Amino acid sequence: MLLDKLKRPIRDLRISVTDRCNFRCGYCMPKDKYGRDHQFLKRKELLTFEEIEQVARVFVELGVVKIRLTGGEPLVRKDLESLIQRLKQIDGLQDLSLTTNASLLSAKRATTLREAGINRINISLDALDAKTFGQLNGVGYPVEDVLSGVKNACQAGFDQVKVNMVVQAGRNESSILPMLEYFIGKDVVLRFIEYMDVGNTNDWQNEDVFKAQQIKSLIETRYPIEALDANYRGEVARRWKLSGLPMEFGIISSVSEPFCGECSRARLSAIGEVYTCLFAGSGVDLRGLLRASDSDVSLFESIQHLWSVRADRYSELRSHQSPARQKVEMSYIGG
Repeated sequence: MLLDKLKRPIRDLRISVTDRCNFRCGYCMPKDKYGRDHQFLKRKELLTFEEIEQVARVFVELGVVKIRLTGGEPLVRKDLESLIQRLKQIDGLQDLSLTTNASLLSAKRATTLREAGINRINISLDALDAKTFGQLNGVGYPVEDVLSGVKNACQAGFDQVKVNMVVQAGRNESSILPMLEYFIGKDVVLRFIEYMDVGNTNDWQNEDVFKAQQIKSLIETRYPIEALDANYRGEVARRWKLSGLPMEFGIISSVSEPFCGECSRARLSAIGEVYTCLFAGSGVDLRGLLRASDSDVSLFESIQHLWSVRADRYSELRSHQSPARQKVEMSYIGG
């Protein structure tokens, strides 16, 4: 088993297939930083589907059992289903999921994603009322269309549909209870996520974090809740259910209750750089290796070495880090 310096295995790989997105959420791609003149990556800079498949296969050989496709917004990448079909054929891969804002998740698209091989789907939704949601996504996108995407996902037969809500103090904490109540009985798992300091363009401040304990306490003002066991080692969310009701929710508390000690995730950017932490400042280029040789040997050795020397635990050290420390942007490597 491949372990890093803190004895953590490599089990999960997040693959960003594009840096492009049709939303401008403030915590990821704030509109004032990603305007009309922003230069996205050129197509030739992106890893091809064949290259992504090759890298993914090597990661699985080294211990990865779960892959999640992210972006940007992954559904803007043309012919994504053909990549999904390629990845699904990798021997040893147990789970293939996708994170999306659901703006392009029509009933037909949800079905083609499921048929191609996606097991689980995560949908980002930060508020239910139209005004707040329009402000948060930065482009005034209608919340009704995202809710239609959630419904389409539920009807497509995925093994699991999750809805992820990033909670920001003073912005959308009033949406926590309405979100919870809306999804009772809808066969959706809800995740509340603390606002994290990923990248530098979001101008993150600690006072903008509505902390996990605050989320839990707010829910308990209206509902009794019961703790649930983790589904697997390294699960980032603490899980609960509403007592006597068909509703599971979880809270991801990277800021107030760091979980670095169980982190088993690596991230592959759209141009082939590997990052061993969501808050990393730089990655290791694999695209050069891919395009210099068809052999898996150099890829295998590079990834093996990268993980074996890994000692990342940024969230546990956050208070000791310099505020000016540069970190890779979320839109570049996904969440």
